[in-house]
Amino acid sequence: MRFRHPDGSTVHLAYCTNVHPAETLDGVLAQLRDHCEPVRRRLGRDRLGIGLWLARDAAHALVTDPSALRGLRTELDRRGLEVVTLNGFPYEGFGAEEVKYRVYKPDWADPERLAHTTDLARVLAGLLPDDVTEGSISTLPLAWRTTYDTERAATATTALRTLAQRLDALAELTGRSIRIGLEPEPGCTVETTADAIAPLTGIGHDRIGICVDTCHLATSFEDPHTALDALTQARVPIVKSQLSAALHAEHPHLPEVREALAAFDEPRFLHQTRTATAAGLRGTDDLGEALHGHVLPDASPWRAHFHVPLHAAPAAPLTSTLPVLKSALTRLVGGPHPLTSHLEIETYTWQALPPELRPRARAQLADGIAAELALARDLLTDLGLKELP
Repeated sequence: MRFRHPDGSTVHLAYCTNVHPAETLDGVLAQLRDHCEPVRRRLGRDRLGIGLWLARDAAHALVTDPSALRGLRTELDRRGLEVVTLNGFPYEGFGAEEVKYRVYKPDWADPERLAHTTDLARVLAGLLPDDVTEGSISTLPLAWRTTYDTERAATATTALRTLAQRLDALAELTGRSIRIGLEPEPGCTVETTADAIAPLTGIGHDRIGICVDTCHLATSFEDPHTALDALTQARVPIVKSQLSAALHAEHPHLPEVREALAAFDEPRFLHQTRTATAAGLRGTDDLGEALHGHVLPDASPWRAHFHVPLHAAPAAPLTSTLPVLKSALTRLVGGPHPLTSHLEIETYTWQALPPELRPRARAQLADGIAAELALARDLLTDLGLKELP
């Protein structure tokens, strides 16, 4: 979906396909048919933006076979879909029964991460619509914190500088500018937007910036305006923003609140949990640890890294951090000029919701994704952006 900002520029809105995990190119093509096109039809749109997640094997197949890349581009066009952004965070296995810490491997100190991200950039340059010259890719924020030391930090910085050189060469060759955004996430080396400023200014390249995920922003109790102002002042490019909402518990000391939270403690994904105290931010790596380990203070609200559907906040006594998303969006695109042109809804946890909230059929999932996109569309038009055909 495209929108015209009051300054005349185009803002793109997509939804991320990591909600439909597939490891192969055939699986990606099936996603377009079974999920993405039905979502587009529900919205009554001739064209719908999708943020593709391409696992290692799918990306490698596309970058080594020009005919496969042309075939994917043709299939996108045929189904009324377009791609200006990729999710390059998960490397493989995102559809496994247990993902947890595996999603952070390989990290930016491992050569596989540089190779995969280079492949993604080359693929995206070939998938961009004819009238679009800029693409974006989100990636993990360097590494999970416990595996990162000075030596690995130096290796990661070198890898990102190498990537920047490759992106420059790709732009010269294709006329397409692809930018990469580190995506701060709780528990990682770069947990907050503030953590991203030093490494990104150290790299000092306009094609290496940040992806602001509003669920992660909220989980870490960052104020959106403060965070985005600091990035702007530091001249860190906001490559893209993922529009997502975290799980919020206002009174975590109450038994009924803990019981409600326990329904979201599932075995597939990591749900980092945080609370803001007078002594600073406190947290656990997973929701179960917070609920059962008695290690997280409960006098103040808790927020958990669980991407809940934007249009459907959990039932009381829980809620979501949708207000944080709205505040961030106001700063991202509500000003005289947008801070980013690429927005992507990333609710990958539909099948990890408590059983009674999960979509039971393909059609229900399409309905839910379409409802999220409709909500985001309304937020954008309320900010003065005009939806384009």
